[in-house]
Formats: sequence, structure tokens, C-alpha cells
Amino acid sequence: MKMYSVIITAGGIGKRMKSLLPKQFIQINEKAILMHTIETFYHFNPESQLILTLPEDWIEYWRQLCVEEDFKIPHRVISGGAERFFSIKNALEYCDGKYIAIHDGVRPLVNISTLTACFDAVLNQKAVIPVLNLKESLRKKTQKGTEVVNREDYLLVQTPQCFQREVIIEAYNQEFNERFTDDASLVEELGIDVSTVIGNDENIKITTQADLIYAELLLK
Repeated sequence: MKMYSVIITAGGIGKRMKSLLPKQFIQINEKAILMHTIETFYHFNPESQLILTLPEDWIEYWRQLCVEEDFKIPHRVISGGAERFFSIKNALEYCDGKYIAIHDGVRPLVNISTLTACFDAVLNQKAVIPVLNLKESLRKKTQKGTEVVNREDYLLVQTPQCFQREVIIEAYNQEFNERFTDDASLVEELGIDVSTVIGNDENIKITTQADLIYAELLLK
């Protein structure tokens, strides 16, 4: 059994990016975003098992892209489901790590400090996620309009979300429910506490054209 398995989920179809090409395949510095993400985890720990989930219709495209770009980092490709939940559930069947991390394929800017904090913490905690404090003011919608809330009470959640193997497998044995917004919310449904570590500001999920410009600047 390996120490770590990393599931990199890339099920996007490019709607918010307004692109015919799914965002994970858009190139930054002549390399697909997804390749940047995989490289980050491989360079952090070459011994980790890397599992990639993709929409069925785009798996062959990815394989051809890897050939064209001579991309040889070892990874296993799994067909994704109709929802992220089912993509992860599929991938978990192939994980052989004692600890399992789940990461968004379009977050190529996660840094070594964040990865180190997550992977170290999960050795002693059942579930660990990277978070950031809010910097802007925050308001909540109400029936009358909006009202200010204390931003100190809220955190921005990032990935990778890391878990002890038995915990995340049990979490994904639950029935799918739309209220589960991420892997940590599934684990909390089991009554298990989720620990937090500090993430990095650059670790954005590339979703819009503005995100793409930001990522291009940093990856240069």
C-alpha cells in the first residue's frame, strides 16, 4: 500500500470560461492547466499514486494530448460521473493509499507550503482542509435586502482536502445529496470533525477569463 493517493478531479466543461474547450485543457505557457496541476503533485511527492477523473467524452482527447506534449508523469485515468460526487466515488475504488487527497484539476497554483501542511496534518487528523481568512467585507442576502455579517466567522475553502482512507471511503458510501458541497461536508455528515490548515492566496480555482489571466502571470 502506498502512503498517499491523490485524486485530481477535472469534470469541467467550460461554461463559465465561455470556451468550447473544457477549462482543464486550456493552455497556459504552452501547457494544459491540468498538466501544471499534475506536475505540482508529482514534484511534491513522486511516490504518490495519481488518479485523474475526466468526462468520458474527453478521455481520448487527454490521451492524445499527453502523447503530443510528451507528458509522461504516471497517472491513472478514471471516467467521471454525472456529478463530482460520482466521479470521486469511482476513483476511490482504485486508491491504494493509506491517506487520500482530493484536488480540483483547475487549481494548478497550490504551493508546497499548503501541500506540506495538509499532508503532514492528516497523519494525525481524520480530515484536513486548507482555508483562507476573508479579506473583503461580507454581506448576507435577506428578505429585505442584505445585511452585514462578521467576516471573522467565515473561511474560504480550498483543496486538496485530505483524509484517512477509511474515513473518506465511508463518507462516499452515503447516498448522494446536493447539499454536500465538497468532500469535507460528506465527512462531517458522519459526525467527524474537519481540521483546517492555512492555504495559499494563489491557490484559486480557475473558472473565469480573469482567473486565467491571473494564473498566466503567476505561472510565468
